[in-house]
Amino acid sequence: MSRRIRLGMVGGGEGSFIGAAHRVAARLDDGYELVAAALSSNAARAQSSGATLHLAPERCYADYREMAKAEGARSDGIDAVAIVTPNHLHVPVARCFLEHGIHVICDKPLGISVAEVEDLLQRVQCSGLMFMVTHTYSGYPMVRHARELVQQGAVGDVRVVQVEYAQDWLAEPLELTGQKQAAWRSNPALAGPAGALGDIGSHAFHLAEYVTGLRTEALCAGLNTFVPGRTLDDDVQVMLRFQGGARGMLWASQVAVGNSNRLQLRVYGSKGGLHFDHAKQDQLVYSKLGAAEQTIYRGSVAAGSSAAAATRLPAGHPEGFFEAFAHLYREFATSWQQHQAGSSQTTNYPDIADGLRGMAFIDSTLKSSVAGSLWVDL
Repeated sequence: MSRRIRLGMVGGGEGSFIGAAHRVAARLDDGYELVAAALSSNAARAQSSGATLHLAPERCYADYREMAKAEGARSDGIDAVAIVTPNHLHVPVARCFLEHGIHVICDKPLGISVAEVEDLLQRVQCSGLMFMVTHTYSGYPMVRHARELVQQGAVGDVRVVQVEYAQDWLAEPLELTGQKQAAWRSNPALAGPAGALGDIGSHAFHLAEYVTGLRTEALCAGLNTFVPGRTLDDDVQVMLRFQGGARGMLWASQVAVGNSNRLQLRVYGSKGGLHFDHAKQDQLVYSKLGAAEQTIYRGSVAAGSSAAAATRLPAGHPEGFFEAFAHLYREFATSWQQHQAGSSQTTNYPDIADGLRGMAFIDSTLKSSVAGSLWVDL
C-alpha cells in the first residue's frame, strides 16, 4: 500500500473491550493509523480517552455527526470509520459517515431492525463505498479451511449442522451492579430486541452459513430469560432448515455456567464430518467416512490455501482472536487499495449483505419464539 489507511473510531473509549480489539487488529499488519475518534459522548471523557491513544485534541470529538462532517472536509481526513457502539447507534452512525464519503467497518449485529438495515444496504449500494461487518470468527484460518473442505466436497452433501456459542458471564444479574457491558446489552433501548440472540447468536448463525455455504430457509426457535428481572433473552435454542435438505441446531447462551467463551461448529455430510472448537482454534477435526479421524493443524501443509492466506505464524505458535480480527482488517485494506485504484474489488470479508442476513435471522427467531416456537421462513 502507498500509505496507511487513516482510520477513525466511534465508541470504544476507556473500558471498552471491543474497541481495543478493533484497534489491535487494525495495527497488526501496519495497514492503518488511528487519527480521529468520538470515543465518548462526554466531551471530557472523549478527550481523556483520545489522549491515551495519542490522538490530536482537535480530532477527539464528542459528537459523531461533528466528526463525520469535520473529517469529511479535511484533506487528510479519515478514509474509514470503525463503529463499536451499542447496537442502536450502528445504523445512524454508519449512515452519517457514508453521507460524508467515508468507508465503514461496523460491529455486529448491524442494527436493531430489518427495515433500518435494508435502508442502509440501499445507501451503501448507491454510495459505491465499502462496508464490512466484523464477524470475527470467519477470520480464523481453520474456519477458512473448513469452508474450503466443504466447497471441495470433502464432506459430501451436507446433512446436519450444529453450532453452539456458550458463555456464563450473565448467569447472575450483572447488569444491576453497574457493569457497563452488561448494562447496555440487557437494555432493549440500546441493544435492540435481542439479548444473547443478537450478541452471540448472530455470530453462531453467520459461522454456520459461512462454512457450509448454505442459506437457512426456515427456523423454529425458543428464547429464554432465566435470570429474574432481566428484560432480554439470555438463552436461545433454534432448529434450522437449510436449502438442499440439510437440518441444523443453534444454541446460544450467556447463562451456561462453566463456559467462558465456548464456540463450536459441527458439520456432517454424506462423506465426512468437521468439528471446529474455538477453544482449540489452531485445529480442525476432519472425519472421513470409513477412515480414522484426522486433526489438521494451522500452519501445516494439510491446512490448505485458504488457511495459509489467513496465517501469520509458523505451526506450533498459537494464533487467536486478535489475529482472526486482523485478517478481516487486512482483507478490508486490500479491497480499499483496489477501490482507490479503480479496479475490481475482492471482498472476502463479511459485508453489508451479511449484516442484513444476520438481522433477518434475529427477526425471524424472535417471531418464531413469540408465536410459540412455530416454524418461520427466513
